[in-house]
Amino acid sequence: QVQLAESGGGLVQAGGSLRLSCKASGSIFITDVMGWYRQPPGKQRELVAKITSGGNTNYADSVKGRFTISRDNAKNTWYLQMNSLKPEDTAVYYCNADLRAWGEGRKNYWGQGTQVTVSS
Repeated sequence: QVQLAESGGGLVQAGGSLRLSCKASGSIFITDVMGWYRQPPGKQRELVAKITSGGNTNYADSVKGRFTISRDNAKNTWYLQMNSLKPEDTAVYYCNADLRAWGEGRKNYWGQGTQVTVSS
């Protein structure tokens, strides 16, 4: 059974940095796309950044130049380095992946979420 586990959330002052990690575990054959989404209080979940197996990245306009997504394929782990954090970055951050487990087709998976709170 495939599971995604996030870590690294917390409370930080505006202008500070945090690094989120997400590790996929289970009988994983290949991970195609790894990503991060967030859900601010009272709002819908939105894409923050994603990265393909080939290293192509895509960012929300609101985080371009401040956040960086990266991945370690060998460890089935990906990261979100968040710099110059703003109060509006406060949200529950979820990792997400399109991957194929052994003997299965491509499926989409979510982590349980980690809280990021940026104080002003």
